[in-house]
Amino acid sequence: MFTQLYNKCLNLAAHRNSNYFLGAISFIESSFFPIPPDLMIAPMAIAKKKEFIKIFLIATVFSVLGGIFGYFIGAYFFEIAISIVEFYNYENKVADIKNALSQGDGFYTWLAILFLAGFTPLPYKVFTIASGLISFNLLIFILISLVSRGLRFFIVSYLSSKFGDTFTNYMNRHGHKWFTIIGLIIVIIAATIYLLRKFYG
Repeated sequence: MFTQLYNKCLNLAAHRNSNYFLGAISFIESSFFPIPPDLMIAPMAIAKKKEFIKIFLIATVFSVLGGIFGYFIGAYFFEIAISIVEFYNYENKVADIKNALSQGDGFYTWLAILFLAGFTPLPYKVFTIASGLISFNLLIFILISLVSRGLRFFIVSYLSSKFGDTFTNYMNRHGHKWFTIIGLIIVIIAATIYLLRKFYG
């Protein structure tokens, strides 16, 4: 089933209405769909090099809108939300974060996790739903989602348009590793700046 969905998304990337399909895939991937929009972004950016900015914007905007939809699933449809979270075996982690937030801790931890979920191969949909479950600040959720999703999709779209199949083949083999490393570096830099400002500001 996963392979069929994967191949279907590749076929949609070559469709004359691929922009609409990219928007739809980006939206549903942020709340329940297992295939990331990167799979469509790369071949679309290669085929339409001058439109890489448009492609990344479509993916970013609809991914964040889908994330908001996932947030509201978590906030108002508990049974559905829990079933999706349990499918990815994240229920214990969500419970731990919710307890930490209720005690006044864990805000910045969840902020970092949410960024990593949007930027790295972590299942972003789980964390959009979990943000609703734990009643995380919606505005901050939207801002972090815009930054993390936008940065990720811009990298994929721009480098695919620039280097073509050479980049996409490399990312198919090593993309998970590099996005994770880059994401962690960004979080560490942000945490360092925050701590320096806290102690010396």
